[in-house]
Amino acid sequence: MVFLFRQRPSSDQQKACIEKSGGKFNYDSKYRGASAKSVSSLRNDIELSNEGFFLNHSRTLVGSGLNTYERGKNALLTWRHFALNWAMVDPSTPIEIGSKFCVCAKEILPWIAMPLQVAYVTDIKNPNKEKLKASFGFGSGTLQGHLLSGEERFSIEMDENNQVWYEILSFSKPAHFLSFITYPYVQLRQKVFAHQSANAVVNYVNQQPKM
Repeated sequence: MVFLFRQRPSSDQQKACIEKSGGKFNYDSKYRGASAKSVSSLRNDIELSNEGFFLNHSRTLVGSGLNTYERGKNALLTWRHFALNWAMVDPSTPIEIGSKFCVCAKEILPWIAMPLQVAYVTDIKNPNKEKLKASFGFGSGTLQGHLLSGEERFSIEMDENNQVWYEILSFSKPAHFLSFITYPYVQLRQKVFAHQSANAVVNYVNQQPKM
């Protein structure tokens, strides 16, 4: 089951893809929420590696200060990190547990719609914590019909030095014949997306008026 379109999928077409997917995750429930862990923890997870999952990690300095953090958080809430020429998510999609949506991406000729569901949301402000002052993020798991199986987290954090970081952390493996035979290309596209997504967040934050 692959959802291909000649043009950018409409909201109704995306909803139809989610319905056809059955709203079921396509990866083992024991890994549900695992992307909320630290990078080092996932890298040391032998079981995850043995089951064929690959890690993808990106961390970008956005700026500094509480205002920058709040603008970065708003960027995630409004899906600005997916505001790219070749990739998008319906910006009206609520970031809340159980929310289903499609990542739509243009690959060479057709558009591909890949269904996911928000598995968890974190929103922490803890000035007393030694290395982290604030953090907002969410993780989404792949549903049936997605070319990959796994989970991806997007987060904005402000550390003890008031520096604000945008982070992407995912673990995934091919879930369809197409992604299996083109996986080196898929991994390249993941890195391209991480770079462009970070630029989109930085640009959005810098374009916002000071609070």
